Amino acid sequence: MVSTNEQGQGERGTEGSAIDRLLRVFGDVRAGEGRDVIFMFLNIFLLLLAYYVLKTVREPLILTAGGAEMKSYAAAAQAAVLLFYVPAYGWLVSRLPRHRLILVVVLFFFGWIQVFFFAGLAGMPFLGFAFYVWVGIFSLTMIAQFWSMANDIYSKPEGDRLFPLIAIGSTLGAPLGAALAERLFSAGVSPWTMMQLAGAILLVHLSLYFTVRRTSRRPTPATAKTAHSGGSNGFALVLQSPYLRLIALLLVLLNIVNTTGEYILGSLVTARAAAAAAATPGLDQGAFIGSFYGNYFFWVNIASVILQAFVVSRVVKYLGMAGALFALPLVAFGAYGLIATSGALLLVRVMKTLENSTDYSMMNTAKQMLWLPTTSEQKFKAKQAIDTFFVRIGDMLSAAVVFVGTTIVSLSPSGFAGINLVFVIASLAVAWALLREYRHMTQEARQKTAA
Repeated sequence: MVSTNEQGQGERGTEGSAIDRLLRVFGDVRAGEGRDVIFMFLNIFLLLLAYYVLKTVREPLILTAGGAEMKSYAAAAQAAVLLFYVPAYGWLVSRLPRHRLILVVVLFFFGWIQVFFFAGLAGMPFLGFAFYVWVGIFSLTMIAQFWSMANDIYSKPEGDRLFPLIAIGSTLGAPLGAALAERLFSAGVSPWTMMQLAGAILLVHLSLYFTVRRTSRRPTPATAKTAHSGGSNGFALVLQSPYLRLIALLLVLLNIVNTTGEYILGSLVTARAAAAAAATPGLDQGAFIGSFYGNYFFWVNIASVILQAFVVSRVVKYLGMAGALFALPLVAFGAYGLIATSGALLLVRVMKTLENSTDYSMMNTAKQMLWLPTTSEQKFKAKQAIDTFFVRIGDMLSAAVVFVGTTIVSLSPSGFAGINLVFVIASLAVAWALLREYRHMTQEARQKTAA
């Protein structure tokens, strides 16, 4: 547990430093918690800053090489890689203390950035496909690892209060990373140079992990000192628990919806770039697409920051888990209902902005809070399995939808939106069952604590 005494902090919740008092504008921060919240905020901020530079770089690399269809197939290929990656990560978790695990994983991904950098300079074929697969695994692993650590060191009452504030770092880092990438593309900076910039940010992110570990005044949990030596791997832990199975199923359904929506947008953007190139000879389609996505990601994440900073903590406070959990399926239902009536690029962009900003703020916080009642082993092993493999199963199923919709039945963007509505309705039913299980687990945890 991060705090020394939850009850004691409740009694002096209005005291504390200037940082504590400032952060109370955004949420319920109690005396002595502010500095650690800032450190955690900066850590996830830097991670998302680096990720969005890489994410923006990957779009022109994949879209100019194979189009929106190839992008969907690359996302599905990640699931096959994760079949081997997730057990390997679980093996590391079982053998390394937390700080060494973080060091090994971050340096592993930094090394791969160097591989792609030199491969790009050498002009190796199929690099866009491989890089797309790698970026997806990188983002899911690194973000899941950060939140595994946060779930392991914060108690449930603390997490309920502080996770919405810490998550502001991710929603703020994302638009700044996208804006930085857009500016660099517009200035003619090569994708390979932008990869190295992201790598440098990643090293600063790594150093901050150890800065937090050295300077934090809060006690270090036992799980940070010893290996998670449980015999079950992440997949087995998910299959053994009805609660974890529901989390996995919900994320699969929501990712089918989101990835299919990204295909709709990507196909429209690629067509617009081709039309612009035909009208303007010499136009760089890759730069056109990169600039569009940099601007698109920027506004998605500006909306996410506003929601995260001023809405999420209040929704959690007054509506609890139900408000956070149902927000995204309800928004997606309205968004794809409108897209089903018109597949215009402007409408699709606006609706995807609304969907993704809700996903990156409200749903992202809900996904992290769902892990607070779980065991330490589940937080590190099962969370990696769900946040990587099962999320990418959603991508694989979305790729199947795209394949059928483009090669067999020739669906329009509006037709794909209609299929998405079916998956959204299914996600609402799963979210309802998951909420019931979450309340049951929370009640059991309270009874054990009271006993």
